[in-house]
Amino acid sequence: MMFCGVDLGGTKIEIIVLSDNNEILFRQRVATPQGHYQKTLDTIVSLFTQAEQAVGKLSALGIGIPGAISQKTGRIKNANSVCLIDKDLKNDLMDRLNCPVRLSNDANCFALSEAIDGAGKGAQTVFGVIIGTGCGGGLVIKNQVLDGANLIAGEWGHNPLPWLGDDETRMPCYCGKSGCIETFLSGPGFAKHFEQTSGKLLTAQEIVASAQFNQDELSTDAAQALEHYCVWLAKGLASVINIFDPDVIVLGGGMSNIDYLYQRVPQIWEEWVFSDQVVTQLQKAQWGDSSGVRGAAWLTKP
Repeated sequence: MMFCGVDLGGTKIEIIVLSDNNEILFRQRVATPQGHYQKTLDTIVSLFTQAEQAVGKLSALGIGIPGAISQKTGRIKNANSVCLIDKDLKNDLMDRLNCPVRLSNDANCFALSEAIDGAGKGAQTVFGVIIGTGCGGGLVIKNQVLDGANLIAGEWGHNPLPWLGDDETRMPCYCGKSGCIETFLSGPGFAKHFEQTSGKLLTAQEIVASAQFNQDELSTDAAQALEHYCVWLAKGLASVINIFDPDVIVLGGGMSNIDYLYQRVPQIWEEWVFSDQVVTQLQKAQWGDSSGVRGAAWLTKP
């Protein structure tokens, strides 16, 4: 059998075809048409056609989307790619591809991939976290995605950061609230907090590089910011452990490439976890930015 998946991201659309033993049979990645729904549809159809030309007839398509499906309307909601909001992506694609299409949140796809044959392989429960331009999450139990009654299970990024100090700024979030976990842990959120406290305008990557390698005044500010980030991440993940108590938490997205997180966060999250010990493992994604598309392919597995 062959399993085909698409990762519909804000900057790139990737397609993959996997065999039933995880062999990559076809893979292609192109830029996402910015802010244009019809061109996005055309791009997905073109990639699917190319895949079939390369490997033969495909029976279904799984898609990881940056949002969720409304139970009320069947259309997309909560998407940070706003051109997708209120669109009937599933049926629009099925009309053009003449095959079943299965949609799931991109963080769910990420978590599923890492649970099946990635950093969470063999675990009963996995919480997959994407900390990049946004902050999403997905829950997997015994290699099955937990969607939830409202199809928003794992959306921890739009809860308020817990145990927030009085001196810590609650910044507005695109969702309409303020103080969301995403405004602290996403790359842009981290950079905004650093700019507010230091007066210096740097990207998240530049802050981390300064914290780890430089010895000047900027390094002091950056090192403090990185420590604050570890505390914020520890608090956010502790709240998930207190509710879901996963065996493994897998980090993906650009911020997951900070190796210091895997050392520091488990050292301090016990302060907020309601247990006398924490055996949950914190792991870096094995499949990197390909986890999402692999998980989308697994959505089509019977």
